[in-house]
Amino acid sequence: MRRSFKFLLRPTRHQEIALAACLEDHRTLYNAALEHRRTAYRKAGVTIRYGDQSADLKHIRADDTGGQGRWSFSSQQATLRRLDRAFRAFFDRVKAGRTPGFPRFKGRGRFDTVEWPRDGDGCRWDSQPEHPTAAFVRLQGVGHVRVHRHRPVKGRVKTIGVKREGDRWYVVLSCDDVSAEPLPATGTAVGIDMGVASLVTTSGGEHVANPRHLAATADRLADAQRALARKKRGSTRRRKAVARVAALHGKVRRQRLDHGHKAVFALVRTYDVIVHEDLRIANMTRSASGTLTQPGRNVAAKSGLNRSILDAGWGVFLTILSYKAESAGRELIAVNPAHTSRTCAACGHRAAENRLTQAEFACTACGHTAHADVNAAVNILRAGLALRRAARAV
Repeated sequence: MRRSFKFLLRPTRHQEIALAACLEDHRTLYNAALEHRRTAYRKAGVTIRYGDQSADLKHIRADDTGGQGRWSFSSQQATLRRLDRAFRAFFDRVKAGRTPGFPRFKGRGRFDTVEWPRDGDGCRWDSQPEHPTAAFVRLQGVGHVRVHRHRPVKGRVKTIGVKREGDRWYVVLSCDDVSAEPLPATGTAVGIDMGVASLVTTSGGEHVANPRHLAATADRLADAQRALARKKRGSTRRRKAVARVAALHGKVRRQRLDHGHKAVFALVRTYDVIVHEDLRIANMTRSASGTLTQPGRNVAAKSGLNRSILDAGWGVFLTILSYKAESAGRELIAVNPAHTSRTCAACGHRAAENRLTQAEFACTACGHTAHADVNAAVNILRAGLALRRAARAV
């Protein structure tokens, strides 16, 4: 099993300058490679591929020993592969008939990660194992950078990445051969319904609160964004204002992750089988504005709903649930969410009139009443167990 471990870096001032220079040179390489592809196709109809650009990389490094030549060759190859993946994804979207989205040049605020594909090739995790108290990662051109290792690293380190988030630097380790840590069996199963009023409602009637972290920070964030709007572009004050907005967004992101981990761990510890809705969050949060010729309806209401869904962090929760369930040896089942909130869990009658309000469910056929989210969670659990039986029968 593959797992990722993310740790905060504690670089010195000189190392921080070197990390920023490394990130900037990799961004420049990415943009130059993108321009190379665009120009070759536009001028001569020639398609440039990763192999061609990787072969040119040694000449680029030889001509720029004080710039591109300072960094790991393999990390620069990883940046070229990143561009190649962007082009492959573009052509896949074209073939599928979706909005293509041609690869774009990366601005200073849109390139924040450098990857070393193999531990020992331009980088080394735990580069000073004899140190009694601290962990270090060695990066070519930067040196031995101190790491705040708050938990042990398991498995075999395969790739090492450095990421900048606001004014913080992180190292991300991708590890192979991480052994699972199965929890004791409980013999229970649960269905969970994702919501906005409550983040999760279980088929047993439990509700996991939705803290609404973004809404709680909305006033401070609005003040910071108004202050940013008044600053002159390129000024030192504007850079500080940008850093403040980024810090607030970063805090919201970390709070959302922390709450998601805690909620998921409680579920994984208690249940052997967890059934959830197979949600298409990107489709659910799509704008209702429409076009100039066909404007959408209830645009403001849909915008507020989209904001609430994204603030709840459904995608974050389901991602955490997926890998924690796998690590704990739990079974995770995704079911089609269609009509689960309108179907009676007692008699199976389906009608839009069954759900009176956001929280109330009253069956018009048998008179069964329940909390609407609990009723939906029971239907989700039954659908998941039916899929499980059918899969075992086959």
